[in-house]
Amino acid sequence: MARACSHRPAQRAAPRPESPPRVLGRFHEISLETTDIGESVVFYERLGFSQVEANDTWTHPYGVLTDGRIFLGLHQRRFASPAITFVHAGIAQHAQTLEAQGIEIDVRHVGEDEFNQVGFRDPNGQNVLVLEARTYSPASRRPEVSSLLGYFTEFSMPSSDFEKSKTFWEPLGFVATEEPDAPYAHLPLTSDHLDIAFHLPRTLDRPMLVFRDPTMRERLAKLRELDVKESGELPRGLPAAANALIEAPEGTAILLLEGES
Repeated sequence: MARACSHRPAQRAAPRPESPPRVLGRFHEISLETTDIGESVVFYERLGFSQVEANDTWTHPYGVLTDGRIFLGLHQRRFASPAITFVHAGIAQHAQTLEAQGIEIDVRHVGEDEFNQVGFRDPNGQNVLVLEARTYSPASRRPEVSSLLGYFTEFSMPSSDFEKSKTFWEPLGFVATEEPDAPYAHLPLTSDHLDIAFHLPRTLDRPMLVFRDPTMRERLAKLRELDVKESGELPRGLPAAANALIEAPEGTAILLLEGES
């Protein structure tokens, strides 16, 4: 297993906005479809992620990896990937709460003899799942011990209408902050356990995991020594010497940015 770098990330300059109630429940994982779970596990472990013990909820091959802040659930099955996945008790009743907010449920498994879950899409087509219970054990890894990628900051999704995305996600327990233009135009939204963001499709036409670190140049040098391949889709205007876009075997885009978290 690759050793995680012990660099301590810089603290946020400003306090996080007070979060509204977590309508979706507690963040569980970013669920990712993979055709070869072994290959994906090896990739993330080389980057300094650790495996978490999964339970027997799913019948398909399933594994979870974490850097202490973000949890990635690898599923060797077909589904709308990636999905932002939460846990909330009483799924059948909770689905009614979501529908009362105008959300159209497109996945509904609420029988007594099955693992309960519901799913829906946001205005941009992003898949969101809510499960009745956890599918892995709590992790013992400390969040201040980052991976080789640096400090995970947000799961960013393409959106051509930031205001529409904000209007949808804020009632679900996320708080929008200022819309920075650097290093590219984006709308960050914060919550207790997961920060998300929206970027313009021309920045990248798919979701991405975003990591930041003031010493990203040194981290990139280490990744290049490990022969981690970089994508040619690096957002326009970002210098390649200090930033990079890499892609996991299952296709997950990972953006590495130089700068404070």
